[in-house]
Amino acid sequence: MEDTKIKVRDTIAELNDTENLDIDFPDSYIEDLAKAYINKELTDDELKELIRKLKNAYDRAHVEAGEAVGTVAAQSVGEPGTQMTMRTFHYAGVTELNVTLGLPRLIEIVDARKEIATPTMDIYFDEERRDDEEFVRTLANKIGKSTINDILSDFNLNYGTMEVEATLDSKKIEEKRLDRDEINATVEKAFKKAVINNDKITIPSGKTDKPDNRFEIRELRLLADKVRDLQISGIKGIGKVIIRKDDKEWIIHTEGSNLKEILDMDGIDHVRTTTNNIHEIGEVLGIEAARQSIINEAQNTLSEQGLSVDVRHIMLVADIMTSEGVVKSIGRHGISGEKSSVLARAAFEETGKHLLRASIRGEVDDLTGIIENIIIGQPIPLGTGSVGVKMDYKNE
Repeated sequence: MEDTKIKVRDTIAELNDTENLDIDFPDSYIEDLAKAYINKELTDDELKELIRKLKNAYDRAHVEAGEAVGTVAAQSVGEPGTQMTMRTFHYAGVTELNVTLGLPRLIEIVDARKEIATPTMDIYFDEERRDDEEFVRTLANKIGKSTINDILSDFNLNYGTMEVEATLDSKKIEEKRLDRDEINATVEKAFKKAVINNDKITIPSGKTDKPDNRFEIRELRLLADKVRDLQISGIKGIGKVIIRKDDKEWIIHTEGSNLKEILDMDGIDHVRTTTNNIHEIGEVLGIEAARQSIINEAQNTLSEQGLSVDVRHIMLVADIMTSEGVVKSIGRHGISGEKSSVLARAAFEETGKHLLRASIRGEVDDLTGIIENIIIGQPIPLGTGSVGVKMDYKNE
């Protein structure tokens, strides 16, 4: 392949010299040309013709000077959005997990919501661990949320002694690969008066003088709920965990997300492990990673609905959302509400509020944008309006 890439580059250099084509393709195009040359068994003349046609298509794909790229991007993303469904689908091939897709997901992305409806993670493993089922299952049980209720074999309320009696199931503990000492330590920390005898845990409510008092019986039942719901393993923010084996490796899908703690664990592939929570990616990996996450999530959402949108429109949206170093929404609380032009802000939403504030502050609108010039009836600085023409008088 490398030799073929060199041949493609040499052919391009030859065409630049002989036909003055001024070809400067990105590396991805060179790779695609090399693959086509090999797969289609092209001759040298056919390769030259392919490069010429690609050059024409590449030039046509460039944006014209003075083009309204923002409006085109808004139309290109917004129009397919009207054809998207409002349903929540099951996660790809995993019926146990629900994830927000379609229009609700697209709205979450452009609104830059910090609390998304269905945060999920895809956890991948490094080369040494990706085939190790025991390691993956042990880590999954360490990551996923487990409560006392998940490992019970018997559970009773003793109204005579006002105690909660829980019997643990050793087989379930072993299946979940949990540590008995850690479970005991968690129970003792949460319930100071707990008495642990092998599998049996007894927790007094501390109210034994009047067992017929309905308030104390209620307290015993509340204590029972606390015992059942006591979390004995798992990472904050993560609930259910699904383990899946694809053709090559083991993968963990989670309900909930905590990227920082997951990446701190041994055996995790830091490159492929990801979350659908854009703000979390921004906090852990930085603003460039958040920008790429917006692009990936928007593209995936659209492609899952069978809609094709040029990535450059989505990239423009991602760029404007992350241009100031933080992830901002596109709306009155974000990009649109922070425009420098008073008239542009007023034209979008909350007209009276923006005009009142601007008059109090004595703001001046320089009329450099599109919206404000349309409002006052001037030619807009787009297309032919972006060019200023002056008469050059010559003294004769």
